[in-house]
Amino acid sequence: MEAINPTIINLVIFVLAIYVGYHVVWNVTPALHTPLMAVTNAISAIVIVGAMLASALTVDPLAKGMGVFAVALASVNVFGGFLVTKRMLAMFKKKEKKAKGGQS
Repeated sequence: MEAINPTIINLVIFVLAIYVGYHVVWNVTPALHTPLMAVTNAISAIVIVGAMLASALTVDPLAKGMGVFAVALASVNVFGGFLVTKRMLAMFKKKEKKAKGGQS
């Protein structure tokens, strides 16, 4: 009996993760989007730490480059997530009314 190639197993897991992630995110009610973004930012921060550790512990230049690339992508995800969360929270703030009669 022949063993299954680990690359195929990893590819299947990756595709399933994309499928499940897509359906989980698109079925979230609007009231939960901000907490979901906060959790996503926390997960991305963990990815940054893991990528930094992995790239620091390797000696292969390609692996170091991929680690730096992973840190950069996860950083963009974290900062973008904070910007989106800030905009979403701003939508729930009460707007100040303008003064009547031309007074400022």
